[in-house]
Amino acid sequence: EKGYDVLIAYAGMPECIASDPLVFNVDNKGAKRYKGKVFNTSPPKDYALYEEICYQYTKHNVERYGIETVSKWRCHCHNEPDGHFFMNYLAEDDQEPRIREYTKLYAAFARGVSRVSEEIKIGGPACAFELGFIEKFLHNVREQNLKLDYIALHNYGTTTAEVNAGTRPITVENNLWRQRNLIALIEKCGFGDKERIVDEWGAATDGYFNMEECPAYIFRETEVYSAYYAKLIHQMLLTDPQVSKMMICLSGQHEMVTDFSGFRNFFTLNFIKKPIYNAHILASKLGEDLLTAETENENLFVVPTKTENGYGVLMCYASEYFTEDIPAIDETITFAEDIKDKMVTVWCIDKQTTNPYRLAQKLGIETPTQEQIKRLREEGNLKPVLTQKGDAPLTLHFTPNSTYLVTVT
Repeated sequence: EKGYDVLIAYAGMPECIASDPLVFNVDNKGAKRYKGKVFNTSPPKDYALYEEICYQYTKHNVERYGIETVSKWRCHCHNEPDGHFFMNYLAEDDQEPRIREYTKLYAAFARGVSRVSEEIKIGGPACAFELGFIEKFLHNVREQNLKLDYIALHNYGTTTAEVNAGTRPITVENNLWRQRNLIALIEKCGFGDKERIVDEWGAATDGYFNMEECPAYIFRETEVYSAYYAKLIHQMLLTDPQVSKMMICLSGQHEMVTDFSGFRNFFTLNFIKKPIYNAHILASKLGEDLLTAETENENLFVVPTKTENGYGVLMCYASEYFTEDIPAIDETITFAEDIKDKMVTVWCIDKQTTNPYRLAQKLGIETPTQEQIKRLREEGNLKPVLTQKGDAPLTLHFTPNSTYLVTVT
């Protein structure tokens, strides 16, 4: 109805066909994840039954939405089978039985979905941790000639423990380092030309942790995360041209008790929009045709695109670790094409603009009243900061961790 193309993880095992109906996903911080829901993590007792369930569910989707729609979607088998989401009764380093059972699971999933239509795109393994798991899975795919339309990957920059220890602070380079390792592994296995989807990414793991476990997670509330996202788009385009989607993970938000507590989510407890949400809105205004840009500033990252009726240019200004160790600058934006008969619109997220957390800081708000909630929600509403004709000069003021979008229509 909204026009989204979705990705569906065929995850969890129906208890009626589970080899152990009493094995469920783990708790976090004493609470069930996914708003109290649990799911079984054991393999099926009958893989033919699992195949049939995958077939019937896929058939239902096609009957409901039509193959033209469903063929634009992507389906993958399970979620993080290298960890506690699959066979969580095993130790984390006991990967061999997981790989063996997951390959059987994937083969049954692939048969079930493909029985409905070969047009439906399927993939795996959506691993979070173990490169060795991915390597052996791809080896099994090749050996058994299994259908694999894309490779699903997870990419997190760092962990709570590493941030607290200071050994791996928040930086886009962490994500790029992991992606390069994934590329090398996938190419080694002979799947270098295969589409790759990062179906979970984050600057850090542990969405169910907040500032109680890691004070640095305040970045999830601020302009830092919007700049991080814009910079990651720029750098990922340079690093891995086979990546077609980057999907942020937001699980953990059901444990909120205050507005700005450092959980990874788009909205606060009182449904106030965060900068990272608005950064996604800005990115959605980019076009599909990537252009080139020139800048002499090593901390300015520019993603210029051609849209259906003009241009969309995403920009962010940030240092390697997103600290405020770079000076504010003024940059004049020029276009190679004459745009004097067009309209230029500018949106901004920075420390002073579209930033509810910084406004709450400034006003000393801790427990907001209804009136203050209304004001903070208004601050979180993305709106243009400038609209002008194309023949007027355009100079933007970049402060550390600022993000801009310029559209020409």
